[in-house]
Amino acid sequence: MLNKINELLNKVKECVEKASSSTDVNDLRVRFLGKSGEYTGLLRGLKDVPPAERGTIGKLINDGKIRLENMLAEKEAAFRAKEEERKLKAEKIDVTLSKGYKIGSTHPITKVKNEILDTFIGLGFAVKEGPEIETDYYNFQTLGIPADHPARDMQDTFYISENILLRTHTSPMQSRTMLSQKPPIRIVVPGKVYRADDDATHSPIFNLIEGLCVEEGISLAHLKNMLEIFAKSTFNQDTKVRFRPSYFPFTEPSVEVDISCSMCGGKGCRLCKGTGWIEILGAGIVNPVVLENCGIDSKKYSGFAFGFGIDRIAMLKYGIPDIRLMYENDVNFLKQYK
Repeated sequence: MLNKINELLNKVKECVEKASSSTDVNDLRVRFLGKSGEYTGLLRGLKDVPPAERGTIGKLINDGKIRLENMLAEKEAAFRAKEEERKLKAEKIDVTLSKGYKIGSTHPITKVKNEILDTFIGLGFAVKEGPEIETDYYNFQTLGIPADHPARDMQDTFYISENILLRTHTSPMQSRTMLSQKPPIRIVVPGKVYRADDDATHSPIFNLIEGLCVEEGISLAHLKNMLEIFAKSTFNQDTKVRFRPSYFPFTEPSVEVDISCSMCGGKGCRLCKGTGWIEILGAGIVNPVVLENCGIDSKKYSGFAFGFGIDRIAMLKYGIPDIRLMYENDVNFLKQYK
């Protein structure tokens, strides 16, 4: 029996040395130590050993089994170490290398948004953000637009349910602020908004900045002065601002605001269609109904509100012909704005 044990261990040692992978080692483990394995057969042969010798022979078999398991384990560990080393070499990244890597740039929409917000912060406005999924109450009703109001037809709205929708403007944060904060109020609200519209100058998802100022004695003159500062800061110091009468349900009076064309300086060109002026935003004096809806005394306080598309400002500022270019993630287009 002792000779059988030694012969089998030598055989295992020879097979282990020839193994070329951890799979081979596993096959050897099954071959020698499995239920029908060659070494397992020695244990079954103990029944044929005289009772007086079984203890000694059994110990020799168990010691041999431990040696066999150690040989297989050492070989398997060696293969695992080699595999780990190979994997680490393959995944190694030299963080000191920079050749071939391109530095990104700020997206034109983000760039323009940050510049505009800096201007309004300098004018004493606080920046507020709100939810993109809104209730009908905040998106329309608090702004003086009940369910049967014809102004709802001006905005093609994405409804999630009867009372839940994707906000069509950032104005809900104006009413939320007026409901939770007493005047004086000066806020600007940037963010994504959603409307069912899609062409070269409109996107179903676009970015707005809307502003609100509510204090005692606020008039249209304050709005005009503030928008002139904004226009000159955003475009250039020669930019002129023009007001035209318009209609918005949450302001009265309401105005459309034009600026002198940034490309031709007001002389007339293709961009401004020969008029010398370009429309950029809507604004007006806050409707007293909106103030009262939000619990603010309209006899004591007045205010102005305005709103404009960041995407449109970026298109005018950088001469971008199609709004969709800013959403296609074309590297060749985006790298122009480093």
